[in-house]
Amino acid sequence: MAAMPHLLATLRTNPALAALLEDFAAVALPDAWIVAGALAQTVWNQAHGLPPQHGIRDIDIIYHDPDDLSAAAEAAHEARLRGYFGDLGAKLDVKNQARVHLWYERRFGRAIPPYPSSQAAIATFPTTATAIGVQPGAFVAPFGTEDLLALRIRPNKVIVSAAVYAAKAARWQALWPKLTVMAWDNPGGEGRAG
Repeated sequence: MAAMPHLLATLRTNPALAALLEDFAAVALPDAWIVAGALAQTVWNQAHGLPPQHGIRDIDIIYHDPDDLSAAAEAAHEARLRGYFGDLGAKLDVKNQARVHLWYERRFGRAIPPYPSSQAAIATFPTTATAIGVQPGAFVAPFGTEDLLALRIRPNKVIVSAAVYAAKAARWQALWPKLTVMAWDNPGGEGRAG
C-alpha cells in the first residue's frame, strides 16, 4: 500500500498513538490492533491543521481471544492497559472481537455471527475510512485508504444501521468540517448524509 509510510508517519504525530506503537508489546493480547476512530481522526486533524488529539474520545484497541469470551476478562485487560498506559492523555477502549456477537444484538437490535479474527471485525466497521487497524510493522485497511486520505465518509453497510451512520457522520462533520459525507442511500455517488 503506497500510502502506508505517509499514513504511519501521520499517526505518529499523535503522541498517544506514537507511545502505544512504541510500546505495543505491553498490550500482550492475541491478534491485537489499534483501530478505527483515533487513527482516522488523527489524519483528519492533520488535514484540518488541528492538534493531533482534537475530537478524539478514546483509542480503540481490539484483540481476538475465542478461548475467553467473558466480559470480566475483557474488563481486566482494559483495566491493565489503562493502568500501564495511564499517561497517554487518552482513554483506552479495549474489546475482544471474539465476543462481540454476544452483545451486539442487545445493543444494536441485530444479530451478527462470531468474528473469526480481528481483521474480519475491522472489515465490518461502520465506515470505509475508519475500517483500519495498525500495529508495529502491520497495517490493515480492507477498503484501502483512499476515502480516509480524501476526507470522505462512506458507509460500510455490513452491519451498521443508517441511524448509527448518520449520528457518527454528523458528529465527525461538526468537528472536521472538510469531511465529505456520502449519503446512506447513495454511498458510491455524490450527496450528503442527513
